[in-house]
Amino acid sequence: MSKVYVQSGQLVVPDCVTVPFIEGDGVGAEITPVCQKIVNEAVKIAYDGKRSIEWMEVLAGEKAFKQVGEWLPESTLAAFRDYLIGIKGPLTTPVGGGITSLNVALRQTLDLYVCLRPVRWFKGVVSPLKEPQNVDMYIFRENTEDIYAGIEWEQGTPEAKKFLNFLQNEMGVTKVRFPETSAFGVKPVSVEGSKRLVRAAISFALQHKLPSVTLVHKGNIMKFTEGGFKRWGYEVAETEFAESTFTMNQYDKLKHDLGEESAKAAIAEAVNTGKLIVKDCIADAFLQNTLLMPDDYSVIATLNLNGDYISDQLAAMVGGIGIAPGANINYATKHAIFEATHGTAPNIAGKNVVNPCSLLLSSVMMLEYIGWDEAAVLITNALEKAFENGEATNDLARFMPNGTSLATDEFGQRIVELL
Repeated sequence: MSKVYVQSGQLVVPDCVTVPFIEGDGVGAEITPVCQKIVNEAVKIAYDGKRSIEWMEVLAGEKAFKQVGEWLPESTLAAFRDYLIGIKGPLTTPVGGGITSLNVALRQTLDLYVCLRPVRWFKGVVSPLKEPQNVDMYIFRENTEDIYAGIEWEQGTPEAKKFLNFLQNEMGVTKVRFPETSAFGVKPVSVEGSKRLVRAAISFALQHKLPSVTLVHKGNIMKFTEGGFKRWGYEVAETEFAESTFTMNQYDKLKHDLGEESAKAAIAEAVNTGKLIVKDCIADAFLQNTLLMPDDYSVIATLNLNGDYISDQLAAMVGGIGIAPGANINYATKHAIFEATHGTAPNIAGKNVVNPCSLLLSSVMMLEYIGWDEAAVLITNALEKAFENGEATNDLARFMPNGTSLATDEFGQRIVELL
């Protein structure tokens, strides 16, 4: 087994690389082998058989619970730690006590602080937008803080009462409308967590020569958490990336000090010299703007809950979550887990109708992450050809004017043929 490792801060990838994978629950058993077949063939073609992937299954979810009595075995976490990269299908959330979300547990245990969700439109896929080709964004969603930290107390419990007592008697809080019947949650947002997320987003934008990074927040209401995220994000841009960025924060200061014309001249110069523009937008306005003028946005940096809403809306704008890929990454340690972004879909599991494209495009992200871009391009091009021909699984094909519905395994075989 050959592992990816880090040397001088860079990934080193052997020609035959071992990739741990979680098959996934529900439809995971159908999409995972299809995706592996396509990836194997793409790698073989791209590198004339000189490179390959050895898939190593690790357990999580219902399959793990049935086999070893645990939802997330330590051996699975150890494999992802050791091999640095991995990929997973959708997982069932256990009912009752213990881990409330296996996905959140993986992200937090391995400190995969970036949830990266690229969103783009494929020609041939039906979209609710008139001009879906203008949607081309990368969402950097903070993965470990905010309300997903899971700090809350149920209404009526001694813990909730104790917390209420602390708020009222220690902190002088008087704004809880119905104190005796309230549940409570805590929303931690840190300087370190915010800055490393924004740092990753800016680095990504510069590396890929993208025009802007937008800090999406609700700082007009939550001034110290979401507002802090905005402030700390601008600090990263203006101190760590001063030579290569121009921020709207700087624009506002110039406008205040020197007037609007000077500010406009400064931003025009920044654009003309190819500087990255770092701006911000209130979350609710941003959701509207993405529908009205999506080409104004490129890379998005935002907190956990905002990112959850934004990712799903943008996915719907280009055809749905069935073709939305995702990755959870720690850019410092280089650990990364790529994943299907949809659920286990038990209502269609075993029927050979599920769309494998979310996991397949996440596989493309994985190939890009390890530097195997040629194989990634082959898969993306094959998908584009299939969709243009109206060839897709039923969830997409039924809306295409020339749509031909293919079963999951048939669609996978068609992509192999188009490679």
